Amino acid sequence: MEVGTGKVHRVAGPVVQATGLKSHMYDLVLVGEEGLMSEIIGIAGDKHVIQVYEDTDGVKPGEPVKETGAPLVAQLGPGILTSIYDGIQRPLPQLVEASGNFISRGLFVDGIDHKKKWEFTAVAKKGDKVEPGQTIGTVQEQLLIKHKIMMPPDTRGTIKEIHSGNFNVEDTICVLEDGTELPMIQYWPVRRARPSRIKQAPTIPLRTGQRVIDGFFSLAKGGTAAIPGGFGTGKTVMQQTLSKWSDVDIVVYVGCGERGNEMADLLHEFPELVDPRTDRPLMERSIVYANTSNMPVAAREASIYTGITTAEYYRDMGYDVMMTADSTSRWAEAMRELSSRLEEMPGEEGYPAYLGARLADFYERSGRVTTLEGTEGSISIVGAVSPPGGDFTEPVTQNTLRITKVFWALDSKLTQRRHFPSINWLDSYSLYDLALEPWFVENVSPDWNKNKRRAMEILQENAELEEIVMLVGSDALPEDQQLTLEVARMIINFWLAQSAFHPVDTFCPYKKQFDLLKAILEYRDRAFEALARGVPTDVILGTPSKDALAKVRLVEDYEPELAKVTAQMESEFKTMS
Repeated sequence: MEVGTGKVHRVAGPVVQATGLKSHMYDLVLVGEEGLMSEIIGIAGDKHVIQVYEDTDGVKPGEPVKETGAPLVAQLGPGILTSIYDGIQRPLPQLVEASGNFISRGLFVDGIDHKKKWEFTAVAKKGDKVEPGQTIGTVQEQLLIKHKIMMPPDTRGTIKEIHSGNFNVEDTICVLEDGTELPMIQYWPVRRARPSRIKQAPTIPLRTGQRVIDGFFSLAKGGTAAIPGGFGTGKTVMQQTLSKWSDVDIVVYVGCGERGNEMADLLHEFPELVDPRTDRPLMERSIVYANTSNMPVAAREASIYTGITTAEYYRDMGYDVMMTADSTSRWAEAMRELSSRLEEMPGEEGYPAYLGARLADFYERSGRVTTLEGTEGSISIVGAVSPPGGDFTEPVTQNTLRITKVFWALDSKLTQRRHFPSINWLDSYSLYDLALEPWFVENVSPDWNKNKRRAMEILQENAELEEIVMLVGSDALPEDQQLTLEVARMIINFWLAQSAFHPVDTFCPYKKQFDLLKAILEYRDRAFEALARGVPTDVILGTPSKDALAKVRLVEDYEPELAKVTAQMESEFKTMS
């Protein structure tokens, strides 16, 4: 395409109108004398509507708009892991080197280092016919992450020559017989999903080690989850815990429009987190996109799309990836601001009518897939939502719930009671339950699903009884209902509550989750049997084994301790009269 230059016609905050351009929708253009990175989002006659990813202060009509002839692309290749980027994939350390602590406008920095040499090991050879997505070589990007150098998704052919050795990402490592030269770097349009062969059914759970999630509201590998919650309900700690403990290979964290001090804390804390599986820094398998609330609003959308494109790239290598977006509400607010400047007809609460469609486009790029090469990879998306005032009926939360299949509702009342994770067990749900049941039966216990349902029924009955207790007190309840309240309290305090900062309790394997819940339900059954024999409620509730059960979750080698407590429980109930 012939690259030309147009002129600025009108400026309204991050939205610019230009004339004299021949660019297509979503092409990248450079606005003004400083060449501000921008994207075309609308074309009406001879006028192009452009959203600018940088501050437009001082830009005036008549300034040049330079075409690039290409859309906004992500740079994909060795060197992405451990990186901390801004919203448009500019590495923050390089921005600091280039312009100090305040980012200069019109500054372009490559997303990955084009000069650094990598040890490339060819796995394909001369004469091989190679298909899209096929691995032709590898690079040891991190100690435990092997970076596969793949054929671009739109390229196939026969290898004429390929070499192992030290190369930078722009050097030619492979030449096809048609003359196509392949470097290690790939450029991929961020708004276009990378192709895969087959999208698999979500039949494998994503292990998080959090009892309330794994036990009640499981997320499937390749699934989507929403974490809505008001200020201070623990969204960020929850996402850090998931990043640390989930059984994924790569973590992509997108801080989309969050407060600067929160983002600064994260940038200091995240590199210090230790991966419990390897005792290596978690940052070695992580990528962070930091886009704070004081940055231009248009860049929020770019950070979301660039993040998911990066996740797809590692998925295509056969890795399991988790992408966390904190928070999609800030992206929606950016859409609302841009929509109003474009004078579009507003939808509910001023959000654009296409809010749901944009959110769906993003979440639909998740999934467990068979890649073009035939391996299996997945992207699980966890999107935080920040509803104003904790109101879950607002449009962003409601549109997100229509798309995602897991809803972890963070409750400010639980936060005030210092119950963490503050996921409300009555409001939350998972639509993956039925699909995951066979896996839990086969890999954990045939009673997993039965015990989960029993515990949930107890908690639901407890919620109804608590309303009566608030009016008349617990002493006015029948004895069997008093026992139900106590068993529910045990489930809530001994099983659902979990400390992210305790060295043992921060992670709970499936078997331990099952054994702890089974012990609580055994206590419940023995208690009701004793009550039927005429044992007074205060005697049943005074058993020492009940309180001993609370400490088992804090013991690493818990099985001997649990066996001791259950034997004590059995002995106590046998001697009751």
